[in-house]
Amino acid sequence: MPALDDPAVIGEPGLRTDLRMPLLAVVAWAAALLARTPEWVLLAVLCAAVTAGLGFCVRCRWGRTSLAAVTLVGLAVLTSALVRTEAVAAGPVARLAAERAAVEVVGVVSQDPRLVEGLYGAQAVVRLDVREVVGRGLRHRLSSPVLVLGDPGWASVPLGSRISTTGRLASADDPDLAALLPGASLPQVQEHPDVWWRGAEAVRASIRDSVAHRPPAQRALVPALVDGDDSGLDPGLEEDFRTTGLTHLTAVSGTNLTLIVGFLLVVARWCGVRGRWLTLVAAGGIVGFLLLARTEPSVVRAAAMGTVGLIALGSNGRQRALRGLGVAVVALLLVDPGLAVSPGFALSAMATGGIVLLAPGWRDTLVSWVPRWLAEAVAVPAAAQLACTPVVAALSGQVSLVAVPANLLVSPVVGPATVLGLAGGLVGLVPLVGDGLGQLLGTGAGWSVGWIVWVARTGARVPLAALDWGTGFWALVLLVTLCVALVVVVPLAVRSRWRAGRPRAGPRAVAVTLLAVLAAGVLLLRPGWWPGGRVDDWAVVMCDVGQGDALVLRAGPAAGVVIDAGPDPAAVDECLDRLGVEQVPLVVLTHFHADHVAGLDGVVDGRAVGAIWTTSLLDPPAAVDDVAGLAVAEGIPLTAPASGELQVGEVTLRALWPAESTPHLGPGDGSTANDASVVLVADVQGVRVLLTGDLEPPGQATLAPILAGLDVDVLKVPHHGSRHQDLDVLTSVEAEAALISAGADNDYGHPAPDVIAALEAAGAEVARTDVDGTIIVARDRGGLRLERVR
Repeated sequence: MPALDDPAVIGEPGLRTDLRMPLLAVVAWAAALLARTPEWVLLAVLCAAVTAGLGFCVRCRWGRTSLAAVTLVGLAVLTSALVRTEAVAAGPVARLAAERAAVEVVGVVSQDPRLVEGLYGAQAVVRLDVREVVGRGLRHRLSSPVLVLGDPGWASVPLGSRISTTGRLASADDPDLAALLPGASLPQVQEHPDVWWRGAEAVRASIRDSVAHRPPAQRALVPALVDGDDSGLDPGLEEDFRTTGLTHLTAVSGTNLTLIVGFLLVVARWCGVRGRWLTLVAAGGIVGFLLLARTEPSVVRAAAMGTVGLIALGSNGRQRALRGLGVAVVALLLVDPGLAVSPGFALSAMATGGIVLLAPGWRDTLVSWVPRWLAEAVAVPAAAQLACTPVVAALSGQVSLVAVPANLLVSPVVGPATVLGLAGGLVGLVPLVGDGLGQLLGTGAGWSVGWIVWVARTGARVPLAALDWGTGFWALVLLVTLCVALVVVVPLAVRSRWRAGRPRAGPRAVAVTLLAVLAAGVLLLRPGWWPGGRVDDWAVVMCDVGQGDALVLRAGPAAGVVIDAGPDPAAVDECLDRLGVEQVPLVVLTHFHADHVAGLDGVVDGRAVGAIWTTSLLDPPAAVDDVAGLAVAEGIPLTAPASGELQVGEVTLRALWPAESTPHLGPGDGSTANDASVVLVADVQGVRVLLTGDLEPPGQATLAPILAGLDVDVLKVPHHGSRHQDLDVLTSVEAEAALISAGADNDYGHPAPDVIAALEAAGAEVARTDVDGTIIVARDRGGLRLERVR
């Protein structure tokens, strides 16, 4: 972004800020959102807007011209949005999808294919711009977006290829998609990508090669920083970047374009290019950036915002940047009204607006306390973060408290990392000498992002790195109010009074500082879960791992017994990190379904694991082989549960089920695995827990005599709270708390309302991960304590 001490950015003293183009941008945004509402809402709002607009513009000095501009922009964006929505939702592809028709399609790959792991193995996700579809005996030529879910072989199809495939269409929930094409046949390539796409892919591959010798985190982050290629990023590192407000570095943003085009302009000047030729260099850089980072909507949006930053470098930069921001928003929404509901678009626009409007004034206020360069370094990320905070909170339910210092710490190396990474990729294409020189430049880029990685990982583990805020209406209203108040209060609070040639902090600054220190002290002393940090006081934790099970029993300092590993290695790994678990003396896999064992890699990664207990039913075979292979590779003993009681650190375990301990095969389809789940009673820190796996009613009924007279504090409800339960058995243990692990918005209806009602009627407090997030159980003077963390 431009330097704030440039008079062009700050503007001349006394110059009034021209808000006409930003106003048109707001109108365009509102019109795009309005197009997604029901028809009666649309008509009512249009009538109200016309009435209010007439009254406002008659009274204001802008008059009829402004009214005409507002009306024209609003109607243009609204029309564009309605036409696009109608074309997608009511076109031939959508109609065929509603009929589940078998079709043959011809289309162009419009986004890089990506592999995702599912319960039944990996599959490729590919977005197609369908140009021709044949179904129900008719051929249609059109342009319609379709998402293909296909065999991993699709992952090798390059962006820009024209392909043909067959399959059965299905309706899509996403209003920006005409249909889904699940189970599509392998594509037949009709035309290879154009030369500019092949060139861009060569540069991207060369960037990856230039850092291939670096550590994994650096190897993945350099391509993400330069061209948005985040395919190699570790999910745990991505979560650390989210916690510390550094996510914009792992995706294409306006900063990328500003740095890359700025670098090209410096090189061009060094080569003697002047005048209008520099404009051509900048334009070429923008086009090259779009090809390198892909012409997806998010990239086009980032390029537009980066161009606004470049505009701010000219004369009267602040006014020009504001007008440029307004023009960019209007133009983008005219081309793609769907951006109005894109989080990335909102964050990018808000950050750019915050930097242009707030940062110069804050910088000028801070210079009485600190050097100008430091004032600018603080003002830019603070303004961007404050402007984005309500949007981030609405998306994540959290407010990052380390984002500004984290961005301040990494800002000196973002430029070198981006420029060296791009240079390494470009130089790597030069025959003979390119590889060695490219790796040398890649090493410099790796060193730079190494610092960014350290800041992200360290900041994410700072106590109270992120504050749980919530996403409710009044919570967001309060947050917006606080942000607006900060815009007014911050300059007043830090303004100093000059006496005897030296700055002296005023009473307001002292009062605000003392209040901030007091508030921070109260929050830091608060026990329990620290969002973004660790849990200090816990006995049992049910991790939020989506549609699966993963539960941890505290076995001692930095140690825990893990009961099931969930479906996602990254999710269980993050949960264990937050708990500070470095040693796992025992892992219990209750049965071999993927939603209980597929995350085992995340448990083992970076931790000392003593042993793995599993059920005696070795079914389904593929999961059994995966678990056995990992155990052998890691040298971890794999056995059936021990008989009698076993003491594992601070945890006492007793296995109740299954009765048969000799390993044996099943039918091969996993259909009997649930009733073979390992069932345990655990005692930890005065809390007794009944762990039931996915035991179903037949198994529960068989277990009933064994459970007779058993009284527990916590019940792990079987099978994610499925409606198939023997409620008499479950309520007989008189649990104070019932924990249910289920994925948000899952397709199975878990947990069943009647199961929850029965448990609550029996006196249990029900907590569920799909609504409450991670669930923490501890014992205190008042009895059992449950904390819920989204």
